[in-house]
Amino acid sequence: MRVGGKVLVSVRKKRWWLNRTALMVLWVFVSGLIWVGLHLYSRGDSMRKAEENLVSMCNDRARMLQDQFAVSVNHFQALAILISTFHYEKHPSVLDQDTFAYYTAKTALERPLLNGVAYAQRVLRSEREAFERRQGWTIKSFEGTTSPEKEEYAAVIYSQETVSYIEALDMMSGEEDHENILKARATGKAVLTNPFRLLGSNHLGVVLTFAVYRSGLPKDATLEQRIEATLGYLGGAFDVESLVENLLRQLAGNQDIVVNVYDVTNATEPLIMYGPQSTNSYQSPSHVSVLDFGDPFRKHEMKCRYRQKVPIPLSAITTPSGVFVICMLAGYILFAAWSRYDSVKEDWRKSEELKLRAEAADLAKSQFLATVSHEIRTPMNGVLGMLDMLLDTDLNLIQRDCAQTARVCGKALISLMNEVLDREKIESGKLELEAVPFDLRFLLDDVLSLFSSKSREKGIELAVFVSDNVPQVVIGDPGRFRQVITNLVGNSVKFTKRGHIFVQVHLAGSSYQCIRVSEEVESLAKNIQDKMLVDTFNYTPDTLSGLEAADRTNNWENFRLLLNEPCSGLHASEHVCKWTSNKVTLVVSVEDTGIGIPVHAQDRVFTPFMQVDSSASRMYGGTGIGLSISKYLVELMGGQISFVSRPHVGSTFTFTAMFQQDENIKFCDLHSALVECLPDDLRGMNAFLIDGRPVRSSVTRYHLKRLGIRADVATNIRTALHSISGQNDLQRTRKQLQVLLVERDAWDLETYATLLGQLEELKQKGLMSETPKTILLSTSELNRAELNLYFDMVITKPLRSSTLAACLQNILGLKDTRSLSGKEKENGAASALNRLLYGKKILVVDDNKVNLMVAAGSLKKYGANVVCVERGRDALAFLRLPHDFDACFMDIQMPEMDGFEATRQIRLMENNEKFRSLGPTTLEHSGWSSRRLPVLAMTADVIQATYEECIKWGMDGYISKPFDEEQLYQAISRSLVSNSNACPGF
Repeated sequence: MRVGGKVLVSVRKKRWWLNRTALMVLWVFVSGLIWVGLHLYSRGDSMRKAEENLVSMCNDRARMLQDQFAVSVNHFQALAILISTFHYEKHPSVLDQDTFAYYTAKTALERPLLNGVAYAQRVLRSEREAFERRQGWTIKSFEGTTSPEKEEYAAVIYSQETVSYIEALDMMSGEEDHENILKARATGKAVLTNPFRLLGSNHLGVVLTFAVYRSGLPKDATLEQRIEATLGYLGGAFDVESLVENLLRQLAGNQDIVVNVYDVTNATEPLIMYGPQSTNSYQSPSHVSVLDFGDPFRKHEMKCRYRQKVPIPLSAITTPSGVFVICMLAGYILFAAWSRYDSVKEDWRKSEELKLRAEAADLAKSQFLATVSHEIRTPMNGVLGMLDMLLDTDLNLIQRDCAQTARVCGKALISLMNEVLDREKIESGKLELEAVPFDLRFLLDDVLSLFSSKSREKGIELAVFVSDNVPQVVIGDPGRFRQVITNLVGNSVKFTKRGHIFVQVHLAGSSYQCIRVSEEVESLAKNIQDKMLVDTFNYTPDTLSGLEAADRTNNWENFRLLLNEPCSGLHASEHVCKWTSNKVTLVVSVEDTGIGIPVHAQDRVFTPFMQVDSSASRMYGGTGIGLSISKYLVELMGGQISFVSRPHVGSTFTFTAMFQQDENIKFCDLHSALVECLPDDLRGMNAFLIDGRPVRSSVTRYHLKRLGIRADVATNIRTALHSISGQNDLQRTRKQLQVLLVERDAWDLETYATLLGQLEELKQKGLMSETPKTILLSTSELNRAELNLYFDMVITKPLRSSTLAACLQNILGLKDTRSLSGKEKENGAASALNRLLYGKKILVVDDNKVNLMVAAGSLKKYGANVVCVERGRDALAFLRLPHDFDACFMDIQMPEMDGFEATRQIRLMENNEKFRSLGPTTLEHSGWSSRRLPVLAMTADVIQATYEECIKWGMDGYISKPFDEEQLYQAISRSLVSNSNACPGF
């Protein structure tokens, strides 16, 4: 079926492709037709214009020919009047042959069309003899012989010199001339003969005949009257060829056209009067103009045509070609758009298919991670839980060391799984932040305590410093902030063999305003920083350990400016600072003097699963996703992360994070797991610190200041000896000097013995009430048996305010006002859990007996009364109303009835009306009050989908396996404290 579908899709695609090709071929064909149509139209338009031009030229020539002929006819008629007047009306006649010849020669220019003019007198048969005798010659015919006898003659008596050879000829002896004379006499108009070759020029011409009448002939005279009044006939030979040739010579464009003049009296056999008899010139187009020479018996016309073929105009080629190109471009654009549309559509289909595959793969990956996490965490819960229970028993040193090593390895595996799951949450966009108040300083101390053993083994300085103007309590996600600090510090500890690791937290300058801000201090800080950046050759390391750091701006000069910053105090309540908003931006830097990051690898530091090189991976281990997760978490907290690193010098990672603050939150209202309560019995004491490194001494003073202890500092023992015994401000407080702290590298036995002797002498003189207790500060474990001869106590760094307070209380003999046991001092969360769980009855539901033992053991350790069941149905039986359980720990994956269904049944029982029908009296008598039972899921699935599913089914939260004390406290505190009305004592 699938193969058939693929074939159908292929055939359909092929069909569409063929259709598209056919459409494009049709488009080209239509474009070609458009080209042909436009070409023919342009060519036809050009031919029409040529025809119009031909018509115009032909009509102009015909009109001019007619006009000139009419002018000649008018002169001809004027000559007839002249003859009639001066020859017949004058007696004797004043006109003779010489006069006529002279006159006609002088006026020839006014008759350019006439080749010659002659006058023939009408002579009747009876008048012939007298006429011949008077003229002195005999009337002759055209054959040159004496004209035969006939009714009348038309003998030429006057002629122009050019035609003097026709004198004495009888014009009526020719058949055609005879007819023309009769027509002219009958009509009174000029009559033309057929074309003929003129004598002399051999040009084609015609003879114009005009009758001469006696004066007084009416216009409407009859034929008889006209015949009776006829005196003679005036004739003239018209040279048509010369006439037309002269006319065309005067006009422009004569060389472009061919002109023919025809006598078309006989339409079937037209007689050519001008023009070539036959021609090979282009015959079309042509135009015929009618010529009216005034002869009512003959018809003439002028035919014009182009001498050559009318050329095709360039526009008839360029315009259609341009339109064709445009059509081709439009077709190409449409074809490309169509192809692009199909390509995009296909790409979209593939992207949707890939998206579905990616979503399916992502879902499969999430399910796989959830399954792997569940399958690994379930036995690890038993392993770590049993190890915790084992460590609570009496073990020898070897057994305890083995158990602790196994526990550390198990936690490392869980930590690795958490990083992988965090990465999965980041990729799916389901990682969210909490917003809870927490003590920032306590959190940092807690993180550094995690690496205290490793720093002591390597003998490196591990310290934290928080500026006084940083609020003590901020609102944010302490878990994620701890994760970022832990990743950065963990990397520093991993890659640092000597020197120091220094964590600093300061308030970003744009987040607050201080009332007593000093512009001089800010200017001095900027000048010093600029000088440090420029003067690199005179740079002397003045850092926590004395080794050079990657970021040279982190030196004593700049650090001292932070110490002298305004708004400092012992408590947050003593700060005289004013913040512009409830948002606080912190700048956190983690500085180390480790191996640094090679330059070629610095651009991929934050790339997931990327190591600097393979050797680093084998030597130091790690997955390469810690920094990428840290970068995402920092950006999620509204900040940015960057670093400065130099190979073989060290690295400094700096990031910003945005938190909120609420002045209405009281320090005592916070959960014990999120704050650290320091003792108050040390406040007001005086201490003296001997340390040659100013940055390190400032860190020590920071911890003392948190305890309320005032500390003076000397760079070495000799300076301290001089300061204590001298007359200075210390004299007023040396009677109250309780503690003397000495750094290991500032101590030497001889000078120190002198100092102790001086202190004893001051005590004997009464200048000091008691000899101060002496404490040696060291970065690594020392021979305490030897050092206890000279010091009351040896404290191994890193310093922690609570640890320092406990040590001072121990040597000073003070009682801890917090009233916590030794184990509770080591873990604040354990103390809080004791207060939460002591005496509470909790139901634990899990089908795994090992998990039951671990959960029951963990809860019982904090004083809870635990009841264990292995099935969901058994849990419903215990939780049938009324019951006296304070909480329920429910496993999710169980046979028969899983944790979701069991929780749903519990919620139904709580909301069911039949249980409420028992009545308030019965419920109050049973000791049960109407409330919602906190149900916490115990699951090895820690992905966001599992948490959402738990909330969906009515659970109050979940605890991931294996769970530690802090996680247990947070889950229980959120669930049980919200039900405090039903759980007295919470």
